[in-house]
Formats: sequence, C-alpha cells, structure tokens
Amino acid sequence: MNHDELAWVNQQLAGMLTAGLPLEGALKQVCQSMRRGRLRTELERLEAALAQGTPLDRALAEARLPGFYVAMLRAGAGSNNLPGVLTLLGDYYQQLHGTWTRLKGLMVYPVLVLVTSMILSGVLAWTFTSVFLAEAGSLRELGVAASEVVPPALLISLWLPVILVTAVTIAVLLVLLLPAWRQWLQWKLPMFREASLSQFASAFALMLRQGCQPRDALDLLRRLEAGRPLGRELGSWQERLAAGHTRFSDMAAGGRIVPPLFVWLVASAGEHWEAGFRKAAEIYQRRAAHHIEVTLYAALPVMILSLGLMIVVQVGPFLLGFLRLFESLGA
Repeated sequence: MNHDELAWVNQQLAGMLTAGLPLEGALKQVCQSMRRGRLRTELERLEAALAQGTPLDRALAEARLPGFYVAMLRAGAGSNNLPGVLTLLGDYYQQLHGTWTRLKGLMVYPVLVLVTSMILSGVLAWTFTSVFLAEAGSLRELGVAASEVVPPALLISLWLPVILVTAVTIAVLLVLLLPAWRQWLQWKLPMFREASLSQFASAFALMLRQGCQPRDALDLLRRLEAGRPLGRELGSWQERLAAGHTRFSDMAAGGRIVPPLFVWLVASAGEHWEAGFRKAAEIYQRRAAHHIEVTLYAALPVMILSLGLMIVVQVGPFLLGFLRLFESLGA
C-alpha cells in the first residue's frame, strides 16, 4: 500500500476521532475523499463491518491491512488511545514514505541511463552495420570481398556493447521488479540496509511505546519478516530471550543482519528499550539519508561518463571500418 496515502488516512482519522466522531463515521468520510485503490477498498470493508456492529478486533482480523498496522490499531483500542496511536502511525508512515521515495528516486538514474544507453548503442550499431554492408555490396561489384571491408571482428566490436548493456539493463530491471531480488538487494546496498534498520527500529519503538511487551513485539516483527534475513535473525533473538537472556546485548549478539552499532545503541539505554530503539532509528535514518545524498551526487556524473565511454567504444570500430573502406577504394 502507498505509505503516503496511509499516513494521510491516519492523520485524518486521528483528527476526526479527537473531535468526537465515531470510528465508522470517520472511516466513511475519509473513504469518500480517497481515490479508488486497495487501501480505500479495505477501509470501506472495515467501515461496513463496524457499521454492522462487528467488534473492532474481529473487523481488523478480516481486513487485509498491513500486519503491523493492525497490531498497532488493536493496541490503541486496548489502551483507549486510538487517536494518539493513529497520530503516531501517521508520522511513522510519513517518514517511511519519504525515505523509500528517495531510495526509489536514486534508482531512477541508473535505470534511465541504462535504457538510454541500450537504445543509443543499438541505433549506432544498426546504423554503422547498415552503412558498412551497403558499401560492401557496392565494392563486391568491383571484385572486392565483403570480408575485407567488413570483417566479422568489426561487427562483433560494434554489437558487443549492445549485448552487454542490454544484459545489464535486464538484470537491473529484474532486481527492481522481482520481490525476492528486491529483498536480497535491500540488505546488500548500504542505503537500503540502513533504511530497513531504521524502519525496523521505529516499528519496535512504536510498539513498545504503546505498552507491548518486548516478547510480543519481537514475535510480531519476526512473523512480518518471515522468510527474510531479518526474520531469521529475529527468530534467534526469540530463542535467546526464551532462554533467559533478558539483556539486549546478550539477546542480539553475533547477528549478521543487525550490526554491532545498532545493538550498542539499544543496549546503551539499559532497560529502556524504547528509548534505545528510537535512538537507533534516528541515527540509521540520518545514515541512510547521508548515503542517498552522496550517491545521488556521484551517480549522475558517473552514469554520463559511462555513456560517453560506451559511445567512444562504438565509434572507434566505426572509424576503423571507414579507414578500411577508403583503403579498399584506393586499391
């Protein structure tokens, strides 16, 4: 679901509930001002269930909303502080939207340059090949063999960059489009990894702030990350917590996904895990933003330089072919 839209919905609902409007009435008004989509459909189903007298807990269980979102709404309803929880969720999803929007924007540069390079190199290779073959056909009438004018090595040097750029472009698009590959990339690139750690820390801190026990918060986040690297590491945290390792530094030691700095930041808060997770979320949010800015500044000139180098690589064989063509004409 769109995080920006979800943040807006939470902010609107929080304001309406604070003004005394019942939840089903607030949902109805919010849905009327939303565009058609999955989020609106699910909120309309939730509103209809509440209007029919279905308890909120049961209505949330039937709605296909994010698991973390549902858990937070249940916690807010249980503590009679649903407007406050909605406000916090609005801020959480707004921050999440800003971070991941910048990360997606970061990926636009290489994709655009790769697609442009693929098209440009293909056009150049096709044009050069057509010119050479046309001239070779003319010289064949004068008794000059085509292989002398257009040797196979020349054609290979013209089309090899096209093949390489096309392969790289397809690989990048597959990484961006396939969920499994995106999850793999999420923990490989520094800015994606740090943004994911910031999101995890924010979610944990938010649950603890609403009164969730660390054991319950850990179980929910592990289930939400099931089948992913972070989910497997959280499973080991659960095992250590169940074995009696109540200190965070002992519970989270030796992990491959959560770095030692993250563990130290949370552990430095002692028993106040919420403060430690909030501190970790802020620091890793700033680290992710820094990496994004540095990469954005460096990506554009590097991509332009790569495109220029590719053009030079293709123009070189073209000029060589013309020299051979002139030599044949002179002969």
